[in-house]
Amino acid sequence: MLKLRLSRGGTKKRPVYKVVVADSRFARDGRFIEKVGFFNPLLPKEKKERIGLEAERIKYWLGQGAQPTTRVARILGENELMPMPANGNNPQKAIPKKDRKKEGSEEAKKEEAPKAEAKKEEAPKAEAPKAEAKKEEKK
Repeated sequence: MLKLRLSRGGTKKRPVYKVVVADSRFARDGRFIEKVGFFNPLLPKEKKERIGLEAERIKYWLGQGAQPTTRVARILGENELMPMPANGNNPQKAIPKKDRKKEGSEEAKKEEAPKAEAKKEEAPKAEAPKAEAKKEEKK
């Protein structure tokens, strides 16, 4: 499957990306079919040097069935080369990581409490036949 995706370049902690058309089986920074643009995330959003795209080639590859990744789809949407993709919904992202665990565990404890009680009741019943079987074997 053909993908429109970002290929990383630049130096350590100074990324610069190429927008490329590549087979999805190839490595991220590996072989690609054609370079169709670039993206420099270090520049401010207002500067036009931040993103450079070859609109005609991108439209051609989209017509050939190439699928953009989510990040490239947003870049293309901002430049009006395709419809802007819908925003993802991750409500947990707004909560600090240490608080996510606490909230999740409290809810999980409430849900697991009846299950744990049921398991405790079943556990002695399950152990009793085993103990009787061991006693019979010893005799």
